[in-house]
Formats: sequence, structure tokens, C-alpha cells
Amino acid sequence: QVQLVESGGGLVQAGESLRLSCAASGSTFSINAMGWYRQAPGKQRELVAVISYGGSTNYADSVKGRFTISRDNAKNTVYLQMNSLKPEDTAVYYCNAKRNIVDYWGKGTLVTVSS
Repeated sequence: QVQLVESGGGLVQAGESLRLSCAASGSTFSINAMGWYRQAPGKQRELVAVISYGGSTNYADSVKGRFTISRDNAKNTVYLQMNSLKPEDTAVYYCNAKRNIVDYWGKGTLVTVSS
């Protein structure tokens, strides 16, 4: 089993920045991709960004150029630097880790961007 704990959410104004962190514990060996998803009220969960063990990244078009995902494999931690936040970025952000064929999820952290 893998446990994921997110931190760093909060309330900010449009244009400001936040940095989310997600620490993995438990059976962290063989974790390959890690990523961030988000779910806004009344909407489906969507991919924000993902990073492979080797550092390859992929972003949703809506966050390209504003968000940066990174990871520290030694600390089993993934980060999401969010700049130039917009009200439409308001959502619960979930950390995801893929180990073999299993997906693991954190409980989520709320990001609220006021206009």
C-alpha cells in the first residue's frame, strides 16, 4: 500500500502563487508516475500534471506555462508550483501515484482563488 498526504492548499487572490506538496509513504518502491488531478464543484476530476520517475512531464493545456510539476525521488515527494492563479483553478487538488498497475490517491487539498 501507498499513502499520499497533500499539503499547501489555501485561499489566494487571482494572480498569486501556491505550492502544493505530496509525500508518499508505505510501499513506495516501484512507484513510477506521480501527478496532480483536480476536481471543481460539479465537474469531473481532471488531470493537471504528471511526472514520470525519470522526470518527463505532461500538463493540461489550461495550466501550461503557469504550473510546474517536480519530484524528489529520494523524498518520495511530488510538488506542484502554481503561478498566475485564476478563479477557474479553484478545486480540490488530489495527488496520484501509480505503482505497477494500481492507482493511489491522496485525500485532497482545497485551492480557492478569489477574483
